[in-house]
Amino acid sequence: MDRAIISNLAYLVAAALFIVGLKGLTHPRSAVRGNLLGAVGMLLAVVVTLLQQEILGFEVILAGILIGSLVGAVLALRIQMTAMPQLVGLFNGFGGAASVLVAGAVLVQAIAAVTAAATVSLQFTVATAASGLIGAVTFFGSLVAFGKLQGLVTERPIRYPGEQIVKLLVLLTALVFGVLVVRDPADTNLYWYLVAAGSLLGILLVIAIGGADMPIVIALLNSYSGLAAAATGFVLSNNILIIAGSLVGASGIILTQIMCRAMNRSLANVLFGGVGAVIEDARQDDIYAGKVTATSAEEVAMILKTARRVVFVPGYGMAVARAQTPVRLLTELMEKDGIEVEFGIHPVAGRMPGHMNVLLAEENISYDKLCEMDQINPSFPQTDVTIVLGANDVVNPIARQTSGNPIAGMPILDVDKSRTVVVIKRSLAAGFAGIPNPLFAADNTLMLFGDGKKAMDELVAAYKEA
Repeated sequence: MDRAIISNLAYLVAAALFIVGLKGLTHPRSAVRGNLLGAVGMLLAVVVTLLQQEILGFEVILAGILIGSLVGAVLALRIQMTAMPQLVGLFNGFGGAASVLVAGAVLVQAIAAVTAAATVSLQFTVATAASGLIGAVTFFGSLVAFGKLQGLVTERPIRYPGEQIVKLLVLLTALVFGVLVVRDPADTNLYWYLVAAGSLLGILLVIAIGGADMPIVIALLNSYSGLAAAATGFVLSNNILIIAGSLVGASGIILTQIMCRAMNRSLANVLFGGVGAVIEDARQDDIYAGKVTATSAEEVAMILKTARRVVFVPGYGMAVARAQTPVRLLTELMEKDGIEVEFGIHPVAGRMPGHMNVLLAEENISYDKLCEMDQINPSFPQTDVTIVLGANDVVNPIARQTSGNPIAGMPILDVDKSRTVVVIKRSLAAGFAGIPNPLFAADNTLMLFGDGKKAMDELVAAYKEA
């Protein structure tokens, strides 16, 4: 049988494994199996590609495998689960950078192999330009996202007069270079000019987005990395790379849309809007003055002892404080007393898709206890105590207004409908939207001020003694 036919059949099997594996990732019980199927599919694709292509020397490939394995092992051992958003952002960027370099190398090789630029196909040059542009945007956008998440760059949006015009001009410049690459691929310098323009565009797009919107940005950059890989697949005429890149690109776009819907915002508003800027609200004193009720760990412990149902609502503050361990300890103590405990997870809580789920899974908290917003909201009126740990905007009742504030219309967790709400927070400072939260001054709300982990540790100790 012809080698090309065997390779295509193997790629077909690998693609099927990717799709079945992706399906497995939709549920926790099948997630491990889905991950393994995807890994087997990728291994098959890599082996077939190495056997099919004319590899000049396997020494370089083996060296790359060893270096990559070493770096991966170090990251796996040293990176905390709380730093997972930064790591995911970097991985997205590496995918984009790989697409840029591979497409550039293949372009140089193709031009060197022909006597006239006209012999290079239109599909090849268009795919090369697309791979360079999307990959560059992905890589440098991901670096900025990493910097914001790591605290190397301010999480606040960086805005300046005429920023939208500047972005448009840079985009047009990149498109012009893309057209020039297609028309005159023999001048390989044009490709690198395109990459430079795309890199600048990636930086400008992400620096204008605030830290609270990072989950959407991470999902979008993940989609970009898939699209860049798919374009590179056309450059290499590699079917499995096209399929895998398309799967990643499509799933990333779908996830981005889901998260935008959860914030009642459009993708254009996230990329170009002004949400996330600091907003000074003169009504803060009117909302909080004389109405906030502070509490202690001992008082909260006594309230929990009499409860029958408790819901935790974690937010980014839990991740920053690394408070998930005492949360798990308190959950176990309450469940021993026959108290029903669940977790309400907002789709955009944290700094990446599924951020809270990852942190709680690290503590082996059963996935069955993690409830999505639409699932948990109807049960809040029957909830005795809701503990809000490090969340703000996603529980702000002001969002129910149709206009007049940055989060108007955004779906929220209806924690204010619980019988008692305990908010664990350092201060009354506004959330990322920059507006006060009437929940903190509600009659049924108790404020437990302090660092999230320290407050939870005190609460665990007080519960044991109550």
